[in-house]
Amino acid sequence: MKKEMITVKDVASKLVENGLKVTPQRIAVLQALVKAHHHPTAEEIYREVQGSIPGLSATTVYNILDVFVGKGITSRIATSEGVMRYDAVCEPHHHLYDVESNRVEDFFDPELDRLLKNYFRKKQIRGFRPHQIRLQVTGEFADKAAPPPKR
Repeated sequence: MKKEMITVKDVASKLVENGLKVTPQRIAVLQALVKAHHHPTAEEIYREVQGSIPGLSATTVYNILDVFVGKGITSRIATSEGVMRYDAVCEPHHHLYDVESNRVEDFFDPELDRLLKNYFRKKQIRGFRPHQIRLQVTGEFADKAAPPPKR
């Protein structure tokens, strides 16, 4: 889901497209995820939305995120420290992960995508057919404050 698509109507449409019931909790969680300028944890999403949804529990947020992952609305990103982060960007992309700060940034590169697809097409790993190829490159950002170029 693109970052610009954050209206309630857009979020509700995304839920319906994926066969999900539209609830205030799901709308709030998906809006918070899409609005995030980083790849938030479930706890960060919970803290963001708890004030707007009375009685919302962290467990509900985790359950909603699990459903979103299962439907392909979002994906999980595991850091080297085992922290789960969530990504609402559905377009093919990779991740740059700063091992010191735990910062995760999206990296879009169609040339890299083509190279990887061609590599696996030529390799034809017996008994395995890739559905998605996503790299997570670990390293350090030179400028800890500024995100890298997206495209």
